[in-house]
Amino acid sequence: MSKAPLMPMATAVWLVENTSLTFKQIADFCKLHEVEVQGIADGEVAKGIVGYNPIISGQLTDEEIKLSSKDNKRSLNITNKEVEVRNIDNKIKKYIPLSKRQDKPDSALWLIKNHPILKDSQIAKLVGVTKNSVISIRNKSYWNFNSLNAKDPVAMGLFTQKELLAAIEKAERRIIREKKDKEKLNLTNKN
Repeated sequence: MSKAPLMPMATAVWLVENTSLTFKQIADFCKLHEVEVQGIADGEVAKGIVGYNPIISGQLTDEEIKLSSKDNKRSLNITNKEVEVRNIDNKIKKYIPLSKRQDKPDSALWLIKNHPILKDSQIAKLVGVTKNSVISIRNKSYWNFNSLNAKDPVAMGLFTQKELLAAIEKAERRIIREKKDKEKLNLTNKN
């Protein structure tokens, strides 16, 4: 069984209003009964439903509709496109309750101990504290350093494992680049 289009009733309304497809073709594509599609055309069904254009949404192509319009026995085929879903939540700052705010310096301490290759600015960005706080934690001059307990920030939900791995990879690339630059500088100084 093939997939149904997104919002089948609204898609059927649009196809009835904007194409010369048969009721059967529209019903088969939208997974509706043929009588429902006829009711849409008569104005008895789907009153007030705004048509949903399946071409704009990428479910159908104009060519597919034209081919099926010319051949009444040809059924419409839904376009299978892989859609990349991006998470835009990392741009949005989320509220951290007071009870969890102490976890930020604890998390910074954990990152300093377990991933020393991360720059202070990377740790500050990941955890959500200032760079000065990270520097003072690293130097053990943080105002409340004695009561800090290193805690895994991923386990506490401050950021994802994917974000941590991306930061570590970036730090590793930076270290490799710095080593190459240092080697080039040493070679030029010897010559």
